[in-house]
Amino acid sequence: MNPIAIEETLKSLVQTLDAIGTFVFALSGAATGVRARLDLFGVLVLSFAAATSGGILRDLLIGAVPPQAIRDWSYLAISIVAGLTTFLFHPKVDRLRTPILVFDAAGLSLFAVSGSQKSLALGMEPVPAMLLGMLTGIGGGIVRDVLANEIPLVLRAEFYAVAALAGAGVVVAGDVYGLPPLGPAIGGALLCFALRLLAIRRGWRLPVATQEEDRARTD
Repeated sequence: MNPIAIEETLKSLVQTLDAIGTFVFALSGAATGVRARLDLFGVLVLSFAAATSGGILRDLLIGAVPPQAIRDWSYLAISIVAGLTTFLFHPKVDRLRTPILVFDAAGLSLFAVSGSQKSLALGMEPVPAMLLGMLTGIGGGIVRDVLANEIPLVLRAEFYAVAALAGAGVVVAGDVYGLPPLGPAIGGALLCFALRLLAIRRGWRLPVATQEEDRARTD
């Protein structure tokens, strides 16, 4: 495959992953807004914030300004559709905690992959590209949780950022070894998604510092 075809394939892949990731993260943001009993506007704000904050921050850091989520109206449209769908069918969505976590895991994996791919496409070195991929994945969830007055998942000893970093690492490794972008993208997304779901199912958590009251309970 010639370099122009590879570039077009990579661009198309990033756009597709971005669109799917935007929708699933928008669903998780809207569901969080419904659980927090926000009004329609609040639900739509959380939907858009969860779907775009990570990508906006990534674009600002790599100098791709104005950010794609601001320049392209489709990001707002996708967020509104996801937000309205969640708002209108909230009695069903509100009872489905597990699907919301699955949506969040899917958004995390897709954004981690697309974020690292876009960073590589703009000439970033492997390690910064991995970190920016992770940031793309976790940024929307952090802003979503802060707006909903919750401690972000990534700061609550959840196996969250590590999963995003692992997925981004697969993409970067594929680029380093000159592999076609599709395979590493799929592999990275699946790895991140699987790690996040296993962490939810099995209760995997990163260690936290032991407090005095914790020591007192064990004595």
